[in-house]
Amino acid sequence: MTKIKNPSILYVSSFPPRECGIATFTQDLSSAMDKEFNPEIKSKVLAINDNGTSIYNYPRKVIKQINETEMEDYINRANEINKSPDIKLVNIQHEYGLFGGEQGEYLLPFLELLNKPVIITMHTVLPHPGDKMKKIGKLISEKSFGTIVMNHAAKDILAEKYGIKKNKIHVIPHGVHHIAFPSGKRAKKKLHLQNRTVLSTFGMISRDKGIEYAIEALPEIIKKYPNILYLIIGATHPVVRRQEGEKYRNKLKKLVVKHKLTKHVKFYNKYLGLSELIDYLKATDVYIYPMLSREQASSGSLSYAMSCGCPCISTSSQYAKSVINNERGRLVRFRNSKDIEKALDEIISDIKLKKEMKKNNYFYTRHMTWQNVALSYFKIFNEYAKIVPKEKGKLPPVSLDYIKNLTDKFGMIQFANHTKPDTHSGYCLDDNARALLGCAQAYKQKKLKSTLDLINIYLKFIKYTLKSNGKFHNFVSYHGNFIDRTESDDSFGRALWALGYVINAEHLPENIRKTAAEIFKKSNAHARDLQSLRAMAFTITGFSHLEEKDFIKFKINSEKINKLIKLLSDNLIEHYDSTTGKQNNNWHWFEDCLTYSNYKLPEALFRAYKKTKDKKYLKVAEKSLNFLNNITFEKENTFSPIGQDGWYFRNGKRSYFDQQPEDAATAVEALVTANAITKKKKYLKQAEIAFQWFLGKNHLNQMVYDEATGGCYDGLGKYSLNFNQGAESTISYFLARLAIGRIYG
Repeated sequence: MTKIKNPSILYVSSFPPRECGIATFTQDLSSAMDKEFNPEIKSKVLAINDNGTSIYNYPRKVIKQINETEMEDYINRANEINKSPDIKLVNIQHEYGLFGGEQGEYLLPFLELLNKPVIITMHTVLPHPGDKMKKIGKLISEKSFGTIVMNHAAKDILAEKYGIKKNKIHVIPHGVHHIAFPSGKRAKKKLHLQNRTVLSTFGMISRDKGIEYAIEALPEIIKKYPNILYLIIGATHPVVRRQEGEKYRNKLKKLVVKHKLTKHVKFYNKYLGLSELIDYLKATDVYIYPMLSREQASSGSLSYAMSCGCPCISTSSQYAKSVINNERGRLVRFRNSKDIEKALDEIISDIKLKKEMKKNNYFYTRHMTWQNVALSYFKIFNEYAKIVPKEKGKLPPVSLDYIKNLTDKFGMIQFANHTKPDTHSGYCLDDNARALLGCAQAYKQKKLKSTLDLINIYLKFIKYTLKSNGKFHNFVSYHGNFIDRTESDDSFGRALWALGYVINAEHLPENIRKTAAEIFKKSNAHARDLQSLRAMAFTITGFSHLEEKDFIKFKINSEKINKLIKLLSDNLIEHYDSTTGKQNNNWHWFEDCLTYSNYKLPEALFRAYKKTKDKKYLKVAEKSLNFLNNITFEKENTFSPIGQDGWYFRNGKRSYFDQQPEDAATAVEALVTANAITKKKKYLKQAEIAFQWFLGKNHLNQMVYDEATGGCYDGLGKYSLNFNQGAESTISYFLARLAIGRIYG
């Protein structure tokens, strides 16, 4: 019996080691798709070879090749693709000069013969095409299921000038590599560029780069800023090198000598690897992009520079105008060194402006990370080829790196400015309790000393905040002073939740469990006084972890704890009955509004049922959970937690925005618990979908988890992320990852 292969996407493009911008683009896109969807969906490549004269040592991903000038190759490859059942869709990375014939017309018979869905990514969209180019562009778009461009101007041009239907045109930005917020100081030290103001331009060198205008802008600038160093990074374009050798580079070198700039301009004549390139961009104070082509519809080099936080000076090409404004850089006239000189002076002289541009460019490009781009491509691919992978997709590895970043010897710092801990915000019991819980769970999977060190820090913090009356301080300043005026029910509940888990955790050292038990015994009696429903739910969750052997071992009064579980659970039931009895019976909830941590309420009742076997808890747990799911899973395969920008009041309209990681995390935890207790698979599927909210399956189609840092962004607004990565968000993601990991690893 023939084994059925996993579905695959075939990318038709140039591909490394061929030195070509589109080759690099395709490598990055296919790698991002593999990272997200392999092995459920495979990426394969049909590589375009230039003029049939070059032989490349391609990786295994390249399964077929075409010599661009051989018409027979196009026909043969099309027939072979049609006979490959695993190839579900073909994505052609299109540049007119990449394919054979006038304006790449050899691509037309290839498209004519293909009987697979085809999506075209157009890297060049000219606003004033010649008749032949216009005809070819229109034909290839008509023969494809959809066309992808990288900015809205290109979409308008295709519709207005080429006559392509707008509903067939999709805008997905050029991808960028995801890095943590860059430190120019560290990058300069690594590259031995300390005490220099670094300007740079990178890419394959050719005359259309306009680098001579950047060089001619330097003499007057260097008089004002003598520490200037301009780096021209990249090898000469192979086609240029083949046609005219190094004439253009030599011209630039002569210009450097003419203006006496040899100490201020350096050439790096090589094709840089990604990590080396990113180091140079991190070290760059101002990126210069003096491209001569007005019609350029995309630019990897400009995109990459912006993603590394470089303030940018660029000529006003189609693409540059779509991404650069005065908050991110300066647009200048073509072939105008005076404009470049003026822009450099403005940015270099104003430290505050340069800092703001760095921040603006970095955060503007977060939606452009290759992971987000891959998600957008997949959405379009799946629309036409129906290649849905397993719902859960790939799980990121469990990482404590960013948790360690937020933690000092005293505890976990509450907030962060982007990824830098904000020490002025101090510490919060909520965060340290959840951090204790998460690290204790992680230690069960992998017993690392560094994780145990964190557990000790968080447990000591909880002990430090314990009051003599058995309640807790919630807020502590960076200098260790208690700064809260009122006691928080929620913080109390979360502390008991964490302590209950730690007491029961036999994988932890005895002294840690004993300390947790001592704190627990001093505080648990106050559970009967709780007013917050969520605090009750947190407390029930903590109590539910305790077993008879724990009561005996640590001399905890089991009868008292079991009575408290029943008391608190009955309180939740009483609120549920009171609320559902009002007006109508279609509001199956505990209050007249849905706010934060909603999923903890039904989860607590599932846990109460498991402890007591009282079916009234199970009945309300399922009814309230299903009610909540019907609201947050409006679309079957998308989770949308209640937004904090207004919440959802009975008989009102629900808020969709300012979605919080905590709410997604509590959904995952509750649904995993519901599945474990009821064995109903629908809850497991919903847990998978809720977790995917962190990985880009949300209304912005953007990652909320930051794979570069291991942290999590602070929320999802209507149009953008909150780019701070504070303790609550990061720990919420961490707990969700551990919960879904209990099912899938």
